[in-house]
Amino acid sequence: MNRLGMLSALALVASMSAAQAQPARQWPMETPKAAVATQLAKVKQGVAAGPFEPDWDSLRAYRTPQWFRDAKFGIFIHWGVYSVPGFANEWYSRNMYVPGNKAYEHHRATWGPQDKFGYKDFIPLFKAEKFDPAAWIRLFADAGARYVVPVAEHCDGFAMYASDFTRWDAADMGPRRDVTGEIAKAARAHGMHFGLSSHRAEHWWWYHKGRSFPSDVSDPKNRGLYGPAAPTGLPADDPDTWPDSGQLQNWMPPSREFLDDWMARTSELIDKYRPELIYFDWWTSAPLYEPLMRDTAAYYYNRSAGWKAPGIIAYKGSQFAEGSAMFDMERGKSDALKLTPWQSDTSVSVHSWGYARNDSYRTPKSLIADLIDIVSKNGNLLLNVGPKADGTIPDEIATVLKGMGAWLKVNGEAIYGTRPFKYFGEGPTSSGQVRVGGQVEESAKKGFTTADIRFTTKGDILYALGLERPADGNVLIKTLYAGTPYLAAPIKRIELLDGGKLTWKQTPRGLELKLPADSSGGMPYALRIKVR
Repeated sequence: MNRLGMLSALALVASMSAAQAQPARQWPMETPKAAVATQLAKVKQGVAAGPFEPDWDSLRAYRTPQWFRDAKFGIFIHWGVYSVPGFANEWYSRNMYVPGNKAYEHHRATWGPQDKFGYKDFIPLFKAEKFDPAAWIRLFADAGARYVVPVAEHCDGFAMYASDFTRWDAADMGPRRDVTGEIAKAARAHGMHFGLSSHRAEHWWWYHKGRSFPSDVSDPKNRGLYGPAAPTGLPADDPDTWPDSGQLQNWMPPSREFLDDWMARTSELIDKYRPELIYFDWWTSAPLYEPLMRDTAAYYYNRSAGWKAPGIIAYKGSQFAEGSAMFDMERGKSDALKLTPWQSDTSVSVHSWGYARNDSYRTPKSLIADLIDIVSKNGNLLLNVGPKADGTIPDEIATVLKGMGAWLKVNGEAIYGTRPFKYFGEGPTSSGQVRVGGQVEESAKKGFTTADIRFTTKGDILYALGLERPADGNVLIKTLYAGTPYLAAPIKRIELLDGGKLTWKQTPRGLELKLPADSSGGMPYALRIKVR
């Protein structure tokens, strides 16, 4: 934005300008205490109603619904005020208040100092004037997705739904629309399953660095958006040191008031939108959240049982006992077949979950290969998109989604409604994830090879999916050798789902195939194998 544009933007929000920084302290929550108390009483009643009790032994009776096991592929949506600056990644709301961070410098150069133009001042610019939830759902359905999970509230504290506990929400500011509710309505009208995600736990400390210099974070008028802005570390720790993200007992624990507010907002989302899946971000692994996780699971499972649509909780830390909810791997995949359903979430965009200018994007081929790998190991892929501030999906993302959909229209029978084989497959390529600072990134991958084969099953049909198509068409599947104990009988017939004639023979060395010339542009291939 040029100087004239910046001045215009500043004028637009002059009435909201912040005061100079005040001595650092934790402002109380803005949420009405009476409203919170009423909601918590409702939660207590819902927990007591059963059949699930708020203890891990009871919650281990949870079972993943069949719809999820059949769906395999969903769309995650990171959309919020952070899409207005669209710089670097969705952590802009925090990083713009961290001196030395590139977002801090970018903000001052583009929008001005943080005490004159803060994150709150992006809200009037977040108009979502082209937001069409029905068009989004049509695109996601064309991509082959069977469920959709928008972020109802990110760490920035701006609720993307109509909340009774804050005025800092999309229904009252910015778009002035119940974004989450509209997506839910459009998804269900299209026959798509609906879930949502909450990242509010991190809001406890999200804006703390904004108290270290003159900014609007310290103005009490803004506490409803910026929240407690508590330190990340313990009192004796260096305030400039980022604590170990895997050891959350070393972080400043949240107050009782904040925890009550979290529970009120979380249960509000359950009551208002009846999600079939709830995804919780990493900081709900902090020790003081443990009893809240039990209460939340009991309340949600009990409520959803009454809707006859059992809910799913997806978590990615250690906040749930194994078997009481569904484990999720962020930007990573399992290297082994898991006997219980799980989920991997990653993004079409490489560097950000939200919209960021000049980002890089994955290819349809790489994502289809990841989907196959995940499904073969009993998992689902939740693929994220980051819409622009005006509500449009970037062309680069739409192109990738359409490319995935084209493959799934031909080969989807090897994905949807399948179950794992006795083992996931064969080949040299491994998967994984790494943590950089507070964010998880996919580990460097060399890419799949022609030897990487994955299996799925449906009834008496075995599907073998090759993640990289060999240029010469020659394929060897070693574990399907003649006499293999993994098959009940010798192979009778093999077909290539995308068409074309192939030749094959089952030998003592393995299943040897010759694929026809490739007409898919190098996409993975799928074989339908029958033994009876």
